[in-house]
Amino acid sequence: MVAALSLALAYLLGSTPFAYLIGKLKGVDVRRVGDHNVGTANVFRHAGLTAGVTTLVADIGKGALAMVVTRALGGEWLLAYLAGGTAVAGHNWSVFLRFRGGRGMGPMIGVLLILLPREMSIALGFTAVPLFLTRNLIWCGMALFIPLPVLCWFFGEPLSLLVYSMALPCLLGLTHWLTTRHLPPEARKEAETLWVASGDKS
Repeated sequence: MVAALSLALAYLLGSTPFAYLIGKLKGVDVRRVGDHNVGTANVFRHAGLTAGVTTLVADIGKGALAMVVTRALGGEWLLAYLAGGTAVAGHNWSVFLRFRGGRGMGPMIGVLLILLPREMSIALGFTAVPLFLTRNLIWCGMALFIPLPVLCWFFGEPLSLLVYSMALPCLLGLTHWLTTRHLPPEARKEAETLWVASGDKS
């Protein structure tokens, strides 16, 4: 019962489409602009800085909350791992958007911040250089997730966490490939780039 409830709540939390809701408040349907991705980057590009930051915080928060709720319900760490993956899957294939969604970066950060706060804090620092120099999301993702298993090993984290820190980002890579493989070159390039829409209406 605890497992079923935890996974159901994790999926529903992950499915909450903050990018879509916040975009609509700004008069933008992110499903119909840019790369049509219901995620933070598309909100940044087409709804502005304030909406983008709000979406990022909300998406990170729902991933973290899924982990906290699972532990509060008495779930062991193995169940928490599953709940984290389920929350990311809910974000990527939201029941509220006919199983469309984002690519999972925000909730994935939230999940890993709960599991690996020290390592993720350091790894997030690594993203500052590619973020400000290139604004390329691929490079930011690599700077964030490639050092993470090394940091887990360095700080002596359990093998299960080290493996999880490698496996969960694979879901991000898979979703990115699935959602961009059929895009025209211009849209594919946009999907890999973070830039703030001019004239933020905050």
